[in-house]
Amino acid sequence: MNYEELCQRLSKIYDAGEAKALVRWVLDVRFGLSTADIYCGKVTQLSANDQAELEKIMQRLEKAEPVQYVLGMADFCGRQFYVAPGVLIPRPETAELCHLIVNSGGKDILDIGTGSGCIAITLALDIPDSKVTAWDISEDALAIAQHNAQTLRGDVKFEKRDALALEAEADRWDVIVSNPPYICWKEADEMEENVLKYEPDTALFVPDDDPLLFYRHIMHYAVSALKQGGRLYYEINPIYADSIVDNLQALGFVDVVKIDDQYGKTRFIKATKS
Repeated sequence: MNYEELCQRLSKIYDAGEAKALVRWVLDVRFGLSTADIYCGKVTQLSANDQAELEKIMQRLEKAEPVQYVLGMADFCGRQFYVAPGVLIPRPETAELCHLIVNSGGKDILDIGTGSGCIAITLALDIPDSKVTAWDISEDALAIAQHNAQTLRGDVKFEKRDALALEAEADRWDVIVSNPPYICWKEADEMEENVLKYEPDTALFVPDDDPLLFYRHIMHYAVSALKQGGRLYYEINPIYADSIVDNLQALGFVDVVKIDDQYGKTRFIKATKS
């Protein structure tokens, strides 16, 4: 198999540019081939074992399995995180959320629904003297997050907690951040096949009749658990931005701000405890 043939195989399910990018990423990450190596024809010079491994990878990619799961890694905020089907693949938008928090700082930080640990570990590494705690209900996710923290040397305290059953606490956190499930099942028809087939439903979807389920529980916890002047950050479904703002303001949060992502979509909300 040469480079062009590999790209042609993936062009059946991806557009040409994305197919080429996926093949180049696989050849770089798994086989150490640079772009120059690829265009010099070194793909055809791989050993028999490497060719066999490449074929297995291609077969998985041809079934629309996300390349991050196939390779077992995803790039996030300049670091490589281990990912597997038990956790969501970190998105570039979520990296923007981390940058917002890093630029504002905070010492006692809580990440609710940590998944791979990408938010919690990034904040622990990028905010000096921070103390970061991360919660998730999934034992598989917590195991992956622990692995990433150990590999990247991020000091995070992980705990198994249910975001829908949080008991009130007083003045514990400077920052609470969450990227909770926020996609209604009725939106599934508009989503990519590789997301629906491989990424965990429990981390993606909420009931059609209660799209603010997680936001509501978390903000009710945050209104007591944040210290005065503490900040709550959400990644959100843009279509529910105004409803989330209304709920936050009704609970007494101030400086409630909607923030666009790099694509111009309202993707984040920041609120402050008065």
